[in-house]
Amino acid sequence: MAAMLAPGRARAARLRADLRYLRPPGALPEDEFLSRCIRCGQCGESCPNRCIKFFGFTNGLASLDSPYIIPRDKGCILCMKCGDVCPTGAIQPIPRAAEAILARVKMGRARVDESLCLSFQGKTCGVCYRACPLPDIAISVGHLEQPHVTDQCVGCGLCERSCIQMPQAIRIVPDHG
Repeated sequence: MAAMLAPGRARAARLRADLRYLRPPGALPEDEFLSRCIRCGQCGESCPNRCIKFFGFTNGLASLDSPYIIPRDKGCILCMKCGDVCPTGAIQPIPRAAEAILARVKMGRARVDESLCLSFQGKTCGVCYRACPLPDIAISVGHLEQPHVTDQCVGCGLCERSCIQMPQAIRIVPDHG
């Protein structure tokens, strides 16, 4: 019986290893988030950008029905409505003000692959910079609009979503606490 389950487990492990997801802004560190989230779906219902999705079995049983964001599909616009409706505090309410967002949102951080980025190849682009809700704070541009991510990036994913390169030259590295 265990031998029959092994291929499924191996497949699930592969899926989890390849899955790069973010938790909504204001989410507690992963273990605490999972223990407090009651999987009510209110965060996704309140999201005007519809970027919040809910896990099936892809990420394992512990994550079942919990909210996540795939930045390449849709980035978070930092409206902060998900924290306002969370009944358990798994997603903390954060005012929609730059100072509060910078201090308390830790979804991840953008990383630029200079070998893929058009601006580092001598072609001006700057799409990621223009998509950022915190320009000149989270990301700045240099010569030919070469993007430079600062340590104040909150990881909303709008830069990754907007990148015109395939594969994308800028990606969010999740921070799951």
